[in-house]
Amino acid sequence: MTTLQHPRPVATATPDGPLADPVFAERYRAMSAKDARFDGQFITGVHTTGIYCRPSCPAVTPKPGNVSFYLTAAAAHEAGLRACKRCLPDAVPGSPEWNIRDDLAARAMRLIADGTVEREGVPGLAHRLGYTPRHLNRVLTAELGAGPLALARAHRAQTARLLLTGSDLPITDVAFAAGFRSVRQFNETMSEVYRLTPGAIRTAARRSPAAAHREPGTVSLSLRLPARAPFDGASVLGFLAARAIDGMETAGADGAWYARTLRLPHGPAVVRLALAGTAAAPAVQCDASLADVADLAPLVARVRRLLDLDADAEAIDAVLAADPALAPSVAAAPGLRVPGAVDAEEIVFRALIGQQVSVAAARTALTRLTDALGERLDLPVPGGGAFTRLFPTAAAIAERGRDVLRGPARRVDAIIGVAEALAGGRLRIDVGESRDDLEQRLMALPGIGPWTAGYVALRVLGSPDILLTGDLALRQGAARLGLPADPRGLAEHGARWAPWRSYAGLHLWRA
Repeated sequence: MTTLQHPRPVATATPDGPLADPVFAERYRAMSAKDARFDGQFITGVHTTGIYCRPSCPAVTPKPGNVSFYLTAAAAHEAGLRACKRCLPDAVPGSPEWNIRDDLAARAMRLIADGTVEREGVPGLAHRLGYTPRHLNRVLTAELGAGPLALARAHRAQTARLLLTGSDLPITDVAFAAGFRSVRQFNETMSEVYRLTPGAIRTAARRSPAAAHREPGTVSLSLRLPARAPFDGASVLGFLAARAIDGMETAGADGAWYARTLRLPHGPAVVRLALAGTAAAPAVQCDASLADVADLAPLVARVRRLLDLDADAEAIDAVLAADPALAPSVAAAPGLRVPGAVDAEEIVFRALIGQQVSVAAARTALTRLTDALGERLDLPVPGGGAFTRLFPTAAAIAERGRDVLRGPARRVDAIIGVAEALAGGRLRIDVGESRDDLEQRLMALPGIGPWTAGYVALRVLGSPDILLTGDLALRQGAARLGLPADPRGLAEHGARWAPWRSYAGLHLWRA
């Protein structure tokens, strides 16, 4: 089991000896073993060399007194450290902490990864979270070792490195695409963080030619996104393929790839996702066409959340396999992932339209809605054909939804009511919400119950500990595994699966 104890922002040597601190000792053992399972979960800072590394870095293990552990690259930067050129500590799966935790720091990290600071500044980030910028800075510095500006700066540097190594975009374009305000700021940051110029980073990567090219009005990129093993990518792509909406989504016949349109802050985009890598080092090949390359950071963050690439699957499977009822399913399908979302509002309407009907019926209704109200476009589908629609906005559904939606009047009223609340700003749904607040606001609206609120939190926030006991298919799966099939009995039994009940639910659905 790879779950760490509750993380601290910085773990350093203590007066009683560095290994007297159990958190430090645990991380030092993982680092000494070069254990790649912990890559992305924390960072090793080596003060004698002035660098920070991933735990599996092949360099000689430093003495405990020369080491500090950090949760974020920004905290290591603030300590005056630079990224290791040998192990590239930011070229690994991200930390699962920001889904496991639901506190202010985790919510802020999810929004920072989505590019909120670049678009709205620190005041905008603080406003979304419901705090003053000063309080937010104080909390993040105490919890993560760096304030929001430093965290956003580190994220910009990582995005820029991704573009430098995975594309042939001009370096000036890379600077602004990553969110830097000037080329000078870009050059100074990259040199400070990596001790290399942007040009040297690109040369050292030895990338394949033509990884990015420009079409009229678009920028096309090809990126490789690492996942944490084990990774059952086929199941999550299959889940998305089974629910694909004609005109905006498609998938390969063998379930090996999935493509869709999506709406990003600066315009529409198309993304194609395919399995890559090996069982020991899984990855997803991400080919995207963007209206504006400045949307790269939110695109990558949303794709990682959609496929749950950062989950600590080994820790999850270890807890679930301890239950004899789930052990055979875990052994048969290690590394199941919770499907996430690239568009929070879209998931709300998928949940409302899909509740109490079959997957096929929901897909038909959503296709009809998208065809009637979705924004028209003409973007190529990888492999042939063209996408014709984006998913309709809440404003479009509020205005014309009654002309398209079918079914009981109360359900249609509920859908229109949610659309009006979203369009009017009375309801907000994004990754910066806490689970409790999100569920309470949703259930305060007519027609939304615990199942819908829980499903939205599961998909939008990636909450790992939601068991949808009101779901009929999930309860039928529980019965087939010899588990209680009534909501109360299943909830009581499921307490032993915490904090991974969302993943247990996937195994019940699978049954």
